[in-house]
Amino acid sequence: MAGSVKPASMKPGERDALIVIDMQNDFCPGGALAVGEGDRIVPLINRIAGAFAHVVLTQDWHPPGHRSFASAHPGRKPFDTVEFPYGPQTLWPDHCVQGTAGAAFHAGLEVGHAELVLRKGYRTGIDSYSAFFENDRQTPTGLAGYLRERGLTRLHFVGLATDFCVQYSALDARRAGFDAIVVAEACRGIDLGGSLAQAWAAMNAAGVVRLDDAAALAA
Repeated sequence: MAGSVKPASMKPGERDALIVIDMQNDFCPGGALAVGEGDRIVPLINRIAGAFAHVVLTQDWHPPGHRSFASAHPGRKPFDTVEFPYGPQTLWPDHCVQGTAGAAFHAGLEVGHAELVLRKGYRTGIDSYSAFFENDRQTPTGLAGYLRERGLTRLHFVGLATDFCVQYSALDARRAGFDAIVVAEACRGIDLGGSLAQAWAAMNAAGVVRLDDAAALAA
């Protein structure tokens, strides 16, 4: 585990923020791009969020016909990989289309004190896994500036999916100079071809802390 910390030091303070990644219907069982057991982490996220004064929600928000959808590429199927101008792009089932029920947050999510909802993936030609950058790794979402202006320096990540949007967000948090902690039991992964193990290895190498005991946040 990178950057191990004592559980006693994990209790959130005024410089801590919880970043809840894409807890939306389409990523939960029954959704268009369901992550296994994705809905089972909702009660835990609610409990964790209660320990934080500062909470940010991210929301995948694709226009119809988004270029990351397999349906936009005749002859291709979901989970194929194609080359985009910014590099390899996994093609997905149509999901989290703006204004649809699939794009809405899970009904059980109870984080009414969240201070910001950050929508991403709304540019038709480019996907956006990270809460900080589009998939070209250059176009910012504005989240880093928001957090800095608020004086928030240590970020805790929960949500879906561990090996895609959570991983990319945590790595970019480190790249932007923030402390980053992923609460493992409050995330679930897709695991395409070993992507989950690869994600944890990449986060470890970047200095992302893996927290396996969510109870430490409220200790």
